[in-house]
Amino acid sequence: MSRKMKIKKGDTVMVIAGKACGKTGKVLRVEPEKNRVVVERLNMVKRHRRPSQQNPQGMLEKEAPIHASNVMFYCSRCSDGVRLGSKQTDAGRLRVCRSCGSEFD
Repeated sequence: MSRKMKIKKGDTVMVIAGKACGKTGKVLRVEPEKNRVVVERLNMVKRHRRPSQQNPQGMLEKEAPIHASNVMFYCSRCSDGVRLGSKQTDAGRLRVCRSCGSEFD
């Protein structure tokens, strides 16, 4: 079952749990069906690669998904992880910082 997520691709998020706790990064991919996000240069895992004609063998480092409950939207004005609210305008629905009230999108 797919669910609506408040975090979108391109957002800056702050990790609040796990090995990368306290670090911030940009969201590369959102997986709403699994409720996970992939954050740039965080939660790196190593994968062994078999040789082929296009690619050499070796170790490949890539980002692994993080559960969405372990990240918070990062507000640059508050310089902290914040919860998001929503606000209805003429242009449509906007995401709003619950702490300072600044609008996103």
